[in-house]
Amino acid sequence: MAAVLSRLDVTQADREAPVAPDSLRLMHTWPRPPLPALPGEGLPVRVHDTASGGLRVAAEGPRARLYVCGITPYDATHLGHAATYVAFDLLQRAWHDAGLPVHSVQNVTDVDDPLLERARETGEEWTAIAERETALFRADMAALRVLPPDDYLGVTEGMALVVDVIERLRERGAAYEVDGDVYFPVAADPSFGGVSGLDTAEMRRLSAERGGDPERPGKKDPLDSLLWRQTRAGEPSWHSALGAGRPGWHVECTAIARHFLGSAFDVQGGGSDLIFPHHEMSASQAQALDGMPFASRYVHAGMVGLDGEKMSKSRGNLVLLSALTNTGHSPGAIRLALLAHHYRSDWDWTEGGLAEAERRLARWRAALATPSGPDALPLLGVVRERTADDLDAPGALAAVDAWAADTLRSPGIDRKAPELVGDLVDGLLGVDLRR
Repeated sequence: MAAVLSRLDVTQADREAPVAPDSLRLMHTWPRPPLPALPGEGLPVRVHDTASGGLRVAAEGPRARLYVCGITPYDATHLGHAATYVAFDLLQRAWHDAGLPVHSVQNVTDVDDPLLERARETGEEWTAIAERETALFRADMAALRVLPPDDYLGVTEGMALVVDVIERLRERGAAYEVDGDVYFPVAADPSFGGVSGLDTAEMRRLSAERGGDPERPGKKDPLDSLLWRQTRAGEPSWHSALGAGRPGWHVECTAIARHFLGSAFDVQGGGSDLIFPHHEMSASQAQALDGMPFASRYVHAGMVGLDGEKMSKSRGNLVLLSALTNTGHSPGAIRLALLAHHYRSDWDWTEGGLAEAERRLARWRAALATPSGPDALPLLGVVRERTADDLDAPGALAAVDAWAADTLRSPGIDRKAPELVGDLVDGLLGVDLRR
């Protein structure tokens, strides 16, 4: 964390010496799991694009650029988070297997209302909460063998990028003030609404539900989104040409993604609860900034529930990844439990689902321990086909199930088959069967 920037009392020298974008200090990620080399090459991956409503090739090449919205670190990683990050890890693995170099970026929203509210509730410094929960998130992602982002940046470290984008929007007439706060007018982007496809009434409802302020007096349009929040008592602030304050949520991702990936990058990813307003607003701000599209495709993971309700920190109906691993559940089994559901589906987490994943993991490991098995090249082809078809993990798991059942029932004569299966399950599905 950039503690020097989060002081409430900032000197005139600080005001006159903002952090330059080229001096960014990236956050530490987590160890990168190895990707085994597999024979042949994977297929072009098609994913469901929310904006167009259809399947599209995820990246045309020669490289794949991915931005996945990161956590707001005011609490531990729950299985809804885990399902989203495993889904986009599956995408990256398929891209790598298809021979595409991948540039992935992720942010951490390490200053925001929920984090500051948690600090007030507990009496703990907001920076301490953010640092602790981000460290736990990294440990959770490492346990699940999720590929780390190439660039990992906290908003507090990227403040100069955010301020620069807001200033440029203001220069283009795409920003205005309400009582010292700075807003983005959605009218500045003629294509506003193109990501979500929602009508105005539904947008207003979701805006009020998900951190917006559609009823605030003085706004040109109820859907206009906050770019810069003027300093409030007891809150951290940063000095800039915008005055002392802190940024709104959506512009943070606009700035960070644009800086590292450029315009029209391949995939903007996240949970389906981010479609509106977050991804819609980020896209519109980028479009108003320079007339260029934000992302080429918008891909969204479904919601994981518990007892019929979406799993969320605000409801408190959470199953924490760290709690499961701390009580002895295998990260590999947890990952298989997540992959058993198509990434776009909404589903409920159950103890029975985890128990079935543990049995599946045991069967696969038993099959891998045999000295030989049926030819695994056809299995590799099927797993590649399934993952390339909108990340059909359940179909890929069923194919490995069939190979494992055949092996345990009547081992084949191919002594290299178990090794290849171990590599393909590791490389494409992210599950290590050898430990």
